[in-house]
Amino acid sequence: MTLVIDGLSKRYGQVVALDRVGFRVEPGEIFGFLGANGAGKTTAMRIVLDILRADSGTVTWRGRLSTELPRRTFGYLPEERGLYPRMRVLDQLVFFAGLYGVPGAEARRAALGWLERFRVIDLADRRADELSKGNQQKIQFIAAILHDPEVVLMDEPFTGLDPVNVSLLRSAFLELAARGRTLIFSTHQMEMVEALAGAIAIIDHGRLLTGGPTREVRRRAGRPVVRLAVEGDPELAWVSSLAGVRLIRPGPGISELSVEPGTDPQSILRAALARGAVVTCFEIADPSLEEIFIELVGRPPDDGVSVGAPAAVESAA
Repeated sequence: MTLVIDGLSKRYGQVVALDRVGFRVEPGEIFGFLGANGAGKTTAMRIVLDILRADSGTVTWRGRLSTELPRRTFGYLPEERGLYPRMRVLDQLVFFAGLYGVPGAEARRAALGWLERFRVIDLADRRADELSKGNQQKIQFIAAILHDPEVVLMDEPFTGLDPVNVSLLRSAFLELAARGRTLIFSTHQMEMVEALAGAIAIIDHGRLLTGGPTREVRRRAGRPVVRLAVEGDPELAWVSSLAGVRLIRPGPGISELSVEPGTDPQSILRAALARGAVVTCFEIADPSLEEIFIELVGRPPDDGVSVGAPAAVESAA
C-alpha cells in the first residue's frame, strides 16, 4: 500500500535529470520533496504521473506499476498555471473533474464546497484571467483534488499565496491526509516542510542526497544548533573565538549557533559562564531543514551521497 519510487533514471542527451532516485511514501503521509531549481523534482513527479517515461526504474502504488493505474488515482498541481484563461472558474472545475469521470452535478457540488472553504465562492462565475495569481493557485489546487485522488503531487503549491491563504491550504493538506490521501509536495519554504511533512527527500542534480522521516533527517545531520541568550550581550561577539562554533542567527533576543561535529555544545555554556554572563536561554536542538538543505545543496555535485543517507530512502508513517 506504499508509493515506491525505485531507481528512477532519466537523461536528456548529456543532461542527467535523475540518477537512480529512490524513496518510499506511506499512505496518508505528507511528504516533502526538496531540491533547488532544476534538481529533478518536476521530472520525477511527471514520471510518477506517467506524463514522462523513465529510462530505467519503476514507480508502484499499492503494489501496481503506475503505468497500469487509472488516471484518477493521481492528482497533480503543476508549478505553471494550467487554467483556461477565458473559461469561468466553476465551469472549468466541473470540466476538469469530468475528465476523471466525476458526474457534472457531483463535481459542481464539490467545487462549490471547496470554493466556499477557500473563501472565493464569489469567483465562481469569474474568468480565470481576471483572477490574482494567488486565487489562480487556489483554483488549480481545487482542480487537482476535486476527483478525490488517492495520491496528490504538487509542485510549489504555496507560490503566490499570502499568509491567510497559506493557512487555508495547510488546513486542506491536513484534512486530506487525515482522510488517508497521500500528499507529495515540493517547495522552497522550509518552514512549511517543518510544519507539515512527516518525511522528506532532498535531491540535487538528479541525485538523492538524503531523506527519510523528517526528525530522523534532522538528527542524522550531526550538527546541533545551540539557542543562546545572554543578559546585556545581544551580539555575542565573543563566540567567534570558540573553536567549532559559528554564529548563524544573531540576536537581539535568542541567537542561534551552529556546532561542528566533535565540538561539545556544552562548551558554549561553560565559556559564557566563565565570562560571568547571566545566561537566560541555553537549548541544544537538531539543525533546521533550511540549514541542512543549504549545507547539502551547496556542495559540489560530485561530493556524493550524504553520510547516513541510503541510496533508496524509506519513510516512516
